[in-house]
Amino acid sequence: MSNAAAADDPARWLESVAADEPGRPLLETAAGGVLSYGQMAALTRRLASCLASLQVAPGDRVVAQVEKSPEAVALYLACLQLGAVFVPLNTAYTFAELEYFLGDAAPTLAVVRPADRERIQQFAGRCGVKHVETLDEHGGGSLLQIETSTPAPSAQYHAPSALAALLYTSGTTGRSKGAMLTRANLASNALTLAQAWQFTRQDVLLHALPIFHVHGLFVAINTVLASGSSMLFLPKFDAEQVVRLLPRASVMMGVPTFYTRLLQHPALSRELVANMRLFVSGSAPLLAETHREFQSRTGHAILERYGMSETLMNTSNPYQGERIPGSVGPALPGVEVRIADPETGAVLTAPDAIGMIEVRGPNVFSGYWRMPEKTAAEFRPDGFFITGDLGKRDARGYVYIVGRGKDLIITGGYNVYPVEVELEIDALPAVIESAVIGVPHADFGEAVTAVVVAKQGAAFEEAAVRGALEQRLAKFKVPKRIVVVDELPRNTMGKVQKSALRERFRDLYR
Repeated sequence: MSNAAAADDPARWLESVAADEPGRPLLETAAGGVLSYGQMAALTRRLASCLASLQVAPGDRVVAQVEKSPEAVALYLACLQLGAVFVPLNTAYTFAELEYFLGDAAPTLAVVRPADRERIQQFAGRCGVKHVETLDEHGGGSLLQIETSTPAPSAQYHAPSALAALLYTSGTTGRSKGAMLTRANLASNALTLAQAWQFTRQDVLLHALPIFHVHGLFVAINTVLASGSSMLFLPKFDAEQVVRLLPRASVMMGVPTFYTRLLQHPALSRELVANMRLFVSGSAPLLAETHREFQSRTGHAILERYGMSETLMNTSNPYQGERIPGSVGPALPGVEVRIADPETGAVLTAPDAIGMIEVRGPNVFSGYWRMPEKTAAEFRPDGFFITGDLGKRDARGYVYIVGRGKDLIITGGYNVYPVEVELEIDALPAVIESAVIGVPHADFGEAVTAVVVAKQGAAFEEAAVRGALEQRLAKFKVPKRIVVVDELPRNTMGKVQKSALRERFRDLYR
């Protein structure tokens, strides 16, 4: 595609296909309803008109904490049409977490689930939110009921450098950071993936991912729009539904959990996936064992790739060529990946040298929202972004992730920074101190696990502690197990040795 096309964006891709083939199917829901490109374009324009009537202007933030639906996709595209900044939030976030996000993003509009509106309105005003509207999983709610006199706008030109989305990612100090993604970030990455993975208009993507996440929204949906293809749009992953729909699909994108659960299904076979051309995995490490077992059962080598909220996709195993179990493949076209010494920043050129993974390219975000010092600290002077992931690159250019700096846990595709969980555990009356670690788990990749030192004589019940944490943290952050120990291992400087804890409890879920 041309450089001019690369400066484009998903809202304009939608309008282009809708103009050429308005009846071309874009998505089919689990209930069997089909929405064409023309219908999605009309729905997007209608929502853009609703946003405009609420005084949403270019650059304004629109927060969305809603269930997955075609209307939620249209809301994202409507923001792009208007030049507003889309801020998708995990539906598992609690009200306490949501209040922080609203205060930090300062949106003009928050779109939430109908059952949550009254509670959110109690603190939205304090956060400077002008409007709180609702959208449910069936497309109902107050947002689409707004009467507008504003003509429905079509996709307008907005500068490629303009902010398109804020994605909140957990912070090492407990404060979440908003990664600022531009229109050029979204467009360039989707076009690169569509080409690298050879998407065409004949493809049908089986979409069972959440759409508040890079993977389900920007990788899956943007790549479909960039290629003019279609998708089978499920509200969530359900093995029975996926098995039923696989014969009608040609591509599936998933997290490792999807593949481990499919392997548990007796119907998974080469015959079932005869129409499939590609299985993609990301958002969490795929065990080499899972890769090999899936290939043995289906004849398909899962294509694993590597990305993050700040950079979208960085590397990918090749569509044509060897897909190596345990590797996330070479750098994508246009993306530079290097390995550097974590302490000095010196570039390590020797094959298989382990160091910090750093990336540079049109996919890399413009910085953290309202955090200029944090932004400056995460970029090298020559523009490379320090990912926080430790890895190596072999002589062929294939990248392997061997660990993560900052103790990041990736569980079921979601990022969890231990300090955020530790702060909540340490605040409980029965706890002296805690250490939160990621422990290998067949389904989730890693399971959030807390190791706790309890106060002598205090009543400590694991179920009660988990219940208390569920009131303060999103469910995916709540430890799956809480283990009580007499003391935490420390080095000579008094720092808790989490590596020793990970080794001690590595078989906890086996």
